[in-house]
Amino acid sequence: MNLNLVIVGVGGQGTLLASRLLGALAQEIGLNVKVSEVHGMSQRGGSVITYVRMGEQVLSPIVDEGGADYVIAFEQLEALRALPYLKQGGTLITNTGCISPMPVIIGAAEYPGGIIEKLSDQCNLIALDASMLAQEAGESRAVNLVLMGVLANELKLDEQIWINAIHQCVPERFISSNLKAFEAGVKYRLG
Repeated sequence: MNLNLVIVGVGGQGTLLASRLLGALAQEIGLNVKVSEVHGMSQRGGSVITYVRMGEQVLSPIVDEGGADYVIAFEQLEALRALPYLKQGGTLITNTGCISPMPVIIGAAEYPGGIIEKLSDQCNLIALDASMLAQEAGESRAVNLVLMGVLANELKLDEQIWINAIHQCVPERFISSNLKAFEAGVKYRLG
């Protein structure tokens, strides 16, 4: 299996935990993995992008535009910004939630409308209210695990491998709620 992923969001949303989880998953199944994180004022709510590449032999951590099998977006404007990374036939998984960037907050710009519709016209899109599913699972901050659950369902890997990776990467006191959030993501596509 060779897999290129791009994870995008806003600082504080858990994109880095998601990338660590994918790294642990790759190691669990015996694949080489490279992760590269780019922080744009991430501690102040700025954009965060993480590249995750896994396979038999991975030489570079960077995913070029048009090279991602999956783009996982924690917020819909970040999904739109990351669309160029998605390869033809790839899948974009996005939370439908919105987090206003600073220009919108200070009134210098408006949050664009119709993003989900634009994305659905341009790619294979899985859009869901991951924030609501995380909240229902008992951990509103576990949007990352909901999205990883959706990805798990797409990749069709043994669920126990994902659970092992979650146990490796998530602090013990958050395991239960994060596992519930992960399961909510897995079950999302199963209906």
